[in-house]
Amino acid sequence: MNLGDLELDYRAAFLRYLPRREEVARARGYDIGRQAVATGVSILDVAAIHHEILLEVLHDTPAAEVDEITGAAAEFLQEVLAPYDMTQRGLLEGS
Repeated sequence: MNLGDLELDYRAAFLRYLPRREEVARARGYDIGRQAVATGVSILDVAAIHHEILLEVLHDTPAAEVDEITGAAAEFLQEVLAPYDMTQRGLLEGS
């Protein structure tokens, strides 16, 4: 997975997740994270992509909805980062 593909996949899943917080879109976030770990994408690159897309979304978000959007964004990011966390825990337990 290259960064361009990651950004496209991330954007599509994130934008699908935000309005309804459906489990299918959330699971897609996990899959994106798993693929990113498997292909050696840096967690810092994932964070930068998330931040860039979130800023784009917030630009068009009414002030009254910012808290809801940022909460959903945090949930989605946690799902994407879960595979990184599991990998790290596995490495630490194996040491």
